[in-house]
Amino acid sequence: MNEQTQAPPSSPALAGPVLAGPVLAGLATRLPPHVWFGVSAVFHYLGPAFAVLLFPHVGVLGMAWLRIATAALIFAPLTRPWRTFARADIRTRLLLIAFGACLAVMNCSFYLALDRLPISLVAAIEFVGTIGIALAGLRSARNLAALAIAVTGTLLLIDVKWARDPVGLFWAFLNGALFVGYIVLGHRIARAGAGDGIAGLGAAMAVAFVVVLPIGLTDALPAFFSPPLLVAAIGVGICSSVIPYVCDQLAMARLPRASFALMLSLLPVTATLIGILVLRQIPAQADCLGIALVVAGVALHRPASAG
Repeated sequence: MNEQTQAPPSSPALAGPVLAGPVLAGLATRLPPHVWFGVSAVFHYLGPAFAVLLFPHVGVLGMAWLRIATAALIFAPLTRPWRTFARADIRTRLLLIAFGACLAVMNCSFYLALDRLPISLVAAIEFVGTIGIALAGLRSARNLAALAIAVTGTLLLIDVKWARDPVGLFWAFLNGALFVGYIVLGHRIARAGAGDGIAGLGAAMAVAFVVVLPIGLTDALPAFFSPPLLVAAIGVGICSSVIPYVCDQLAMARLPRASFALMLSLLPVTATLIGILVLRQIPAQADCLGIALVVAGVALHRPASAG
């Protein structure tokens, strides 16, 4: 496991023609990685919350298709994924293909879960899979205590009646498992550096589009005959798969994997708040206590580099 806080020199295998330039690299290093993570944490559920409102018009898988298609089309001219694949060695190509397939199935299962369960519950289950990553990177009793507090808060947020919707829970846990893959594979790509990591993300998103292409195209067709619906779907795609994934790469390039995994416990908090504001999903008192414990755990945590 790589516990370095600084990324190694850029790899030509993932070099991007635009995003790997000095402007982005300078901005990525000037701002603390926690800022990038904070932006990602907000948009990670803001876009999906609006996506839920579009499910009746384009279907669940149709919305997933539109989300991935939007991101792939935005990344394509900026990162030129065909060049990334042409320059990459076999191992890097396999990594990008695995990352892209993970993104495609993760997004579909995420939306299928959101169609049946509250967004705060899906977010809490999503965090469960990251606990093992955080445990593997612990270096002190303080971080163990921080993790215990954050996990306790997450368990309060979950508060699942397991028999209520087994299908929804299946999709939620599948999404959580794939989210672990997203973290592990995303960190490997981010090791190339901030700009090059985004070039790799663009290539992986092209793969994700190929995977999802036959799955949700039929459901997505109504959006092409309704300009307002299409604009809304594109906005969801930008908020869901462009802004947060780019910010994740910028954070992953400088944060140890275990620190990033523990900070992900903030996601149930942002999901709950966004659920209140956008979907009118009001949390119970236990949910509020869970949020407070998650925030306390993240505040107590100290990255490995800090000792």
